[in-house]
Amino acid sequence: MEPVAPSAEEVKGALRRLASSVAIITSHWNSRPMAMAATAVNGLSLSPPSLLVCVNQAAALYGALNDRARFCVNILGQDHLELAQRCGGQVAGAERFSTGAWGEDADGVPFLEDAQASLSCVCDDSLVYGTHGVFVGKITSVRMHGEIAPLIYADARYCGASQTLQL
Repeated sequence: MEPVAPSAEEVKGALRRLASSVAIITSHWNSRPMAMAATAVNGLSLSPPSLLVCVNQAAALYGALNDRARFCVNILGQDHLELAQRCGGQVAGAERFSTGAWGEDADGVPFLEDAQASLSCVCDDSLVYGTHGVFVGKITSVRMHGEIAPLIYADARYCGASQTLQL
């Protein structure tokens, strides 16, 4: 007998307990800058240096990544709450770049100058799973700024790391 699959609400409730750093994924595609807040970002390998980015197929950024456009993963600090909210849906399109310290790399890909870290990538591989595309970004450059104080998303709320546990 096959086990009963959990409901969407059960899965959503469980995943709300998975705290994740917040990033803004940026690209420049079809002559326009793009930005999207995301928590589905993870390191993949140091050899070659790479990471994974998961993007819903309904998101505007999906088309750019699916076309293998260069992109940047900007890891946000606790002081970037407003940017996370703007790029998470409060505003659309180029208006997402109207606040914040944005620069452009040699390929015209926007990066956040005061992000905890910005990792520029080329899309090296991808697959579609359900509603999302999973993209492997081969890291081509890294920029770091400030102390480590990440913006974290858990239980549908933003927070910061409030304490360090000693082992």
